[in-house]
Amino acid sequence: MSSQPLRVAVVGVGHLGARHAEIYASLPGVRLTAVCDVDAKRAAALAKSLGCRAVTDYRDLVGSVEAVSLATPTSLHGEIGLALLRRGIHLLVEKPIATTLAQADALIRTASRMGGVLQVGHVERFNAAIHAARRYLTHPRFIEVHRLSPYPFRGTDVSVVLDVMVHDLDLLLLLVQRPVARLEAIGVPVLSPSEDIANARLQFAGGCIANLTASRISDEPVRRIRVFQEDRYCSIDSKAQTVELARKQGRRIRRVHLPVSQRPPLQDELAAFIRTIRTRRPPPVTGQDGRAALALALRIEHTMRKAATSDKRHATL
Repeated sequence: MSSQPLRVAVVGVGHLGARHAEIYASLPGVRLTAVCDVDAKRAAALAKSLGCRAVTDYRDLVGSVEAVSLATPTSLHGEIGLALLRRGIHLLVEKPIATTLAQADALIRTASRMGGVLQVGHVERFNAAIHAARRYLTHPRFIEVHRLSPYPFRGTDVSVVLDVMVHDLDLLLLLVQRPVARLEAIGVPVLSPSEDIANARLQFAGGCIANLTASRISDEPVRRIRVFQEDRYCSIDSKAQTVELARKQGRRIRRVHLPVSQRPPLQDELAAFIRTIRTRRPPPVTGQDGRAALALALRIEHTMRKAATSDKRHATL
């Protein structure tokens, strides 16, 4: 392990990218070298506050950094991510990994060929509430998920499924560890060209059912997962980072709040990225993990758009 600070940059410094930059600037063993954004004023203001360089073209980072967080709109992940990986730069790409499976596969192949780290920013994997609950969720039978948020005025280049629901799709694949055998989905555009609210019902091989609702047009943010299995029920509030566990004891239901060491998930995610680069161990969220979540998200999008087309066709008959 090198004793030299790892030189890191952030490409795309909107709301989330700016948080990446602020955290890197505070991490030990890391030097935030530059921030990059097509908005020169935004990049310059952030760079001044954090004491680093500002650029407007990601290609200007080559040769001066060893790792990059990519927090641009999803539609740019494939193009920019590939260019950085080809130059030997380690990459943390925000979720979803890309907009197509072909792009995701290209990112995975390039990282492997270049010997680079490719980590996908599924930040809920690092949520302390999820960690506290996981050991109790041994054989889920029914899972209900609500992820609701106010309209973001960003990230709307993709549907709410790729923007928001993909967090929970990644968690479901982690918890259930089975392929999806059947799904139904519906989505509605409200304020965007693509769907702003969506519901999906998934049936996994083995019988587990999951019902997910994602919205980016709600008044209040909600991030809740309820997991039911034969011997227990678990309610996870990933926003508040709390976990309630209910179990039957004799003729009574015993409810307990599990201890949760509340920490900022994004800070743990970025620290894990740096640690992965230093130790050369596999990242906690691999490119294949990101691809699997993307594949399921795209399948849901296809299903809900097929249903919408069918509804319109029947309405005109």
